[in-house]
Amino acid sequence: MSEDDYCLTDATRPSKADGPPYADCVLCRKPTEYPESYKGITLCPVCEWQEAQRTACSG
Repeated sequence: MSEDDYCLTDATRPSKADGPPYADCVLCRKPTEYPESYKGITLCPVCEWQEAQRTACSG
C-alpha cells in the first residue's frame, strides 16, 4: 500500500479571477480570489486554509 492510498481527495481548484467581481466565500461571505461566475463552492483564503486543516489526512 502506498502513501497515496490514504488521501483520495480531489484537489482541483477554480482558476483565479483577473479582477472584480469576486465570488463570496460560502462560509464567511468575504470576497474570494475566484470569479463571481464560478459555479460551485468558493472559499476565501482564510476559510480555505481552515478547511484544509480540518480535512488533512492524519497518518
